[in-house]
Amino acid sequence: MSESSYNPYQNARAQFDRVADMIGLEPAVRELLRQPMKEYHFTIPIKMDDGSSRVFMGYRIQHNDARGPAKGGIRFHPQETVDTIRALSMWMTWKCAVVDIPLGGGKGGIICDPRQLSETEQERICRGYVRRLAKDMGPVIDVPAPDVMTNSKHMLWMLDEYEEIMGGRYPGFITGKPVGMGGSLGRTEATGYGVVYTLREALKGMGLSIKGTTASIQGSGNVAQYAARLYEELGGKVVSISCWDNDDQQAYSYCKLDGIDADQICSITDDYGTIDKEKACDMGCSAIADDGWLTQDVDILIPAAMENQINMGNVHKISPQVKIIAEGANGPTNTEADEILRKSGIFLIPDFLCNAGGVTCSYFEQVQSNMNFFWEKEEVLEKLDTKMTGAFKAVRDLAEGRQIYMRDAAYYISIQRVADAVKMRGWV
Repeated sequence: MSESSYNPYQNARAQFDRVADMIGLEPAVRELLRQPMKEYHFTIPIKMDDGSSRVFMGYRIQHNDARGPAKGGIRFHPQETVDTIRALSMWMTWKCAVVDIPLGGGKGGIICDPRQLSETEQERICRGYVRRLAKDMGPVIDVPAPDVMTNSKHMLWMLDEYEEIMGGRYPGFITGKPVGMGGSLGRTEATGYGVVYTLREALKGMGLSIKGTTASIQGSGNVAQYAARLYEELGGKVVSISCWDNDDQQAYSYCKLDGIDADQICSITDDYGTIDKEKACDMGCSAIADDGWLTQDVDILIPAAMENQINMGNVHKISPQVKIIAEGANGPTNTEADEILRKSGIFLIPDFLCNAGGVTCSYFEQVQSNMNFFWEKEEVLEKLDTKMTGAFKAVRDLAEGRQIYMRDAAYYISIQRVADAVKMRGWV
């Protein structure tokens, strides 16, 4: 699989097949779990602000709901593909299972670039998306959430459209809503904080503390920002953080060996995760193009952007100093590069465990919305820490006990839980 032909769905299936062989999964169960149960492909015609009309392509894919309603984000991206969404829906199934919450896997996307759309045009797209799917989504069927280039405002527009169609109040229909409108305190921080909770536990297992370690982070969106903030708060030093520059149409890594102030870098980052290059350089950062984040002599790498970011074109550039890779993004490592990492001695925290803080807190939000009673932020984050720590320890214990790779151990637990649910329901 070359970098240019990378297909995330093939990557997800290859990861699944490896562990299905290890478990000895029955053929019928295997066939059911290696593909989505339902797919929705549809068009969304929209009136633009200038009076013209455009048609956008939308998708919603439900991979498996044996353990509970499908759960997964909706992303806006100009290069979105149906295979990316298939892969993400599959990873969501394993993510919910590995932290043992009663939800299945789903994912959605719209091929669009919100950076080129007005707020009113984005609102029309959100409402049009829900109109196409209202009968096939809901609190007990499929629960969406924000993802790449979507936010709480988009979720509230979708909720409002759903409630207009259904004629009632259904705050549990969607998560990632604004606080005060059914959203949960702590949800904004949850994914990034979850990354650091698992990282903290991994370091403990090595007899190390976060304090005094160094990290390089790829991405500067929500996950990266809150991971950087908590990591810094616990005593770590971020020496590089990268982003996609939409004006220059390339990625830059902003590096500063004596440490980047997380709050300061976040203050010069726009809503779509682009860092102001001029202001970053004024802060003392040097701007390195392309894979600069990957080549840093640090203890920890945190890919927290998109899929296929560690591949055969760059995996050999990773510094021998790196001890841990914490996959904050979904599918950041392709299958071939993963084979290199397996032999490298680097401790890997796999994506659907490492970044499961978001869906865990989404589950908390859904519970709070459905019972119309909301917890304080400290309680939310305490519950999140407990869930993430417990899940990490279960995966690490299995990996150590069976002498297997952490990614395989996470898959083993997740696949077994979903397979058991499928069989107990009598589906196969």
